[in-house]
Amino acid sequence: MRADRVFAYGAAAGLLGDLLLGDPRRGHPVAVFGRAAAAVERTLWRDHRGWGALHTAVCVGGATALAILASRTVRASPAASVALTAAATWAVVGGTSLGREARAVGGALAAGDLDTARELLPRLCGRDPQALDADGIARAVVESVAENTSDAVVGALVWGAVAGVPGLVAFRAVNTLDAMVGHKSSRYRRYGWASARLDDVAGWPGARLTAVLAAVAGSDPRGAVRAWRSDACRHPSPNAGPVEASFAGALGVRLGGTLSYGGRVEHRPVLNEAGRAVHTHDIERAVRLSRRVGRLALGVSAAGRVLLTVLLTRKGRTA
Repeated sequence: MRADRVFAYGAAAGLLGDLLLGDPRRGHPVAVFGRAAAAVERTLWRDHRGWGALHTAVCVGGATALAILASRTVRASPAASVALTAAATWAVVGGTSLGREARAVGGALAAGDLDTARELLPRLCGRDPQALDADGIARAVVESVAENTSDAVVGALVWGAVAGVPGLVAFRAVNTLDAMVGHKSSRYRRYGWASARLDDVAGWPGARLTAVLAAVAGSDPRGAVRAWRSDACRHPSPNAGPVEASFAGALGVRLGGTLSYGGRVEHRPVLNEAGRAVHTHDIERAVRLSRRVGRLALGVSAAGRVLLTVLLTRKGRTA
């Protein structure tokens, strides 16, 4: 079976598995990787970029090497290759859990239970929930849904289309490591620099595809494109900017503004200033948009893999 068909069948099965099963409560492969990365950090940590780069190389390189070995082991069996791709896709994508956590916060807000909403918010993002009112929490959830649609779904599919199972695993390893050590705290400002920069590079194509698909799948394509073009470049993140701006325009809401992370206040630009403030019901709208984007991303990634296979085949024939 050709590699493009292996990816298409396996990725589709993996996304279906995520839809039906979500993430397991215990023993998730990403959690296992996280514990291993934390153990490496305990051994290597120094307040130095070089040691942080070594940490990144060991963790991402080790996970990718295991994925390459697994792919080569099953290469002779199409059925096993599809099954491995499906398992890897299920392990690295998190669209169902993302929607579930977002809806849990939205449900608490709809019931007027602000305390529960604040308690649940840290499962989605690192904001200080005590500094937020109901609309502020709703805005934080919508922003998290937008960003994680790229990080937890689209980006993985893009790299899976490029490099199969190793691409899926490598992207999730990079993204997870960035979440662990890539933030600008006193401990990780230098040590996490390499992980943060690598995540910026790895997330670039998926973020742009997510922004495009949000414009296509949203109710206001022109508004999404307009917000992306005018506001994304002002966001401090090169990848979150296009995604959040496009989601804001597609949903007709304003995102960004003043944020609080663990006592540190950031004043970010407003995205889609012409939109209205985010309300609780926009959480469900964002989750539905995220799901549509994920389905479209599967189709685009599978088609891209077919095109890549055709190009490589033609190049081999003319060589």
